[in-house]
Amino acid sequence: MKGSDRRTDAACPRPAARDSLYTPVRVVDLDLDEPSGLRSPGGSGAADPEGRVLALVRLHGHPLGLVTATGTAGATAALRRALVDAAHRELHVPALSTATPAARPSRVARARVPAGPVTVSVVVCTRDRTESLRSCLDSLLRTGYPHTEVLVVDNAPRDDATERLVAARYRDRVRYLREPVPGLARARNRGLAAAGGEVVAFADDDLIIDADWVGAIARTFGADDRIGCVTGLVLPAELETPAQVALEQYGGYSRGFAARDWSLRLEPDDPLVRFSVGRFGSGANMAFRTAVVRGFGGFDPATGAGTPARGGEELLAFFQTLDTGHTVAYQPDAIVWHRHPRTADALGRQVFNFGVGFGAYLTAAVARRPGVLLELARRVPGGLRQWQRVRRDRARCGPAGRELAQLRLGRRELGGMLVGPFGYAVSVWRQRGWDAGGLVGPGRDDTGRDDTGRFRGGRDDTGQAGGGQVDGGAS
Repeated sequence: MKGSDRRTDAACPRPAARDSLYTPVRVVDLDLDEPSGLRSPGGSGAADPEGRVLALVRLHGHPLGLVTATGTAGATAALRRALVDAAHRELHVPALSTATPAARPSRVARARVPAGPVTVSVVVCTRDRTESLRSCLDSLLRTGYPHTEVLVVDNAPRDDATERLVAARYRDRVRYLREPVPGLARARNRGLAAAGGEVVAFADDDLIIDADWVGAIARTFGADDRIGCVTGLVLPAELETPAQVALEQYGGYSRGFAARDWSLRLEPDDPLVRFSVGRFGSGANMAFRTAVVRGFGGFDPATGAGTPARGGEELLAFFQTLDTGHTVAYQPDAIVWHRHPRTADALGRQVFNFGVGFGAYLTAAVARRPGVLLELARRVPGGLRQWQRVRRDRARCGPAGRELAQLRLGRRELGGMLVGPFGYAVSVWRQRGWDAGGLVGPGRDDTGRDDTGRFRGGRDDTGQAGGGQVDGGAS
């Protein structure tokens, strides 16, 4: 499947590819246009790191790539000079005249541009993680885009800690919603039903949100009303443990620094174009035109974390966005910082879940497009061999110990892929049980979903119409 590159790919070194697996790395943010120094991820404050440092390099706020250097406590100016030198040596740093927003080419064709500002509803789904949620919301509310509302969806909580946090710390700035049935897809649908913006963006509760995240999403949707989905750049918020470094070496969440877009208009004759959605981005950083995602019924409640499918709901939503004739755009200016799992056990579970979710997604997608099953089955063995070659080649870039660890992760993900179809089947059966058990009543519930947990319009429990508008915002 071919995308449309709108910027030149910048170098994107994996953060410790030249270092030992056990070398901690401090993550910082550097803008070449700001001589003030280094900042922590999300712009939360000045940084004075020592030891190995990984820096996101920007120019006028726009990300160019990643570079590394070694810092000494109290010598921030020297570290910044070293990082700037590395940026000019390793990255494509445009001239000042071509780096300004007015001079840069449009990332997508400007067609049928809507009038007026784009309103955005940000949905943060969470479950019993108040500390990380507080950090996420604090960073989200520092964003400067005015036409925003923020909704927190508390998914099958064990207690009322999240509700109390929102009421005490974010009163009048964040709306609290509860989804009693476990499953990330159901929680996303709960937020989708209550969203009043033209665009609904989804953020995980373990993120630090960049200051221009909402603005970059809104500008991208505002450029072309054919865009149905926007994904963005996901970078590590910290690389303090071997497991966090290993995930970045394995591939991480990043999709690079070049803006791209995909549409069936580019490849109308490829029967498998809808299945190549993994390259589009991550569910940790995605947004949809609200009418589009509501139009195809929201997220499949049999997919996603918290179900036997363990993931795949975002991949299926990308698939359905393409299937409805809309464009998916990757916008690296929309940046979030993700806290990777800190332990080896948690990393192994996450990589396994990646595989299960992908297998579940393929199963759900084929159920919607059964005509491509034979062609998909013919191409899957070759695709798996290519996937294994890429993993082996990436693992060989480092020391022998790291190579073995990376290959083990690859085997775990592959094992998850094989489990995925069965996980999805079990999840479908369980979702029917949830609904039959009365947790979600027959017909439409108060979130505007039908009894399968999918979105079907209507009103949320505040009485607001599902297609309402956002005036002003929470930020």
